[in-house]
Amino acid sequence: MAEETKGAGQGGVKGDFSTILVGVGSLIDSAMEPVSKALVMALDSLTMVAKQVLDGVNSTLGGKK
Repeated sequence: MAEETKGAGQGGVKGDFSTILVGVGSLIDSAMEPVSKALVMALDSLTMVAKQVLDGVNSTLGGKK
């Protein structure tokens, strides 16, 4: 785990590499989850709009539903 070190008037944190990677991964994961949910919602909405547009074009050109 990480532990605080004090030497020559400088404060710092030392820890093993895996602990640091886990912390960074957790931060990235928590930051990306809301963004990915918003992206999924936007793409879903875009898909529905595109389907409505294509249905409208199809019916205008004389296609049957």
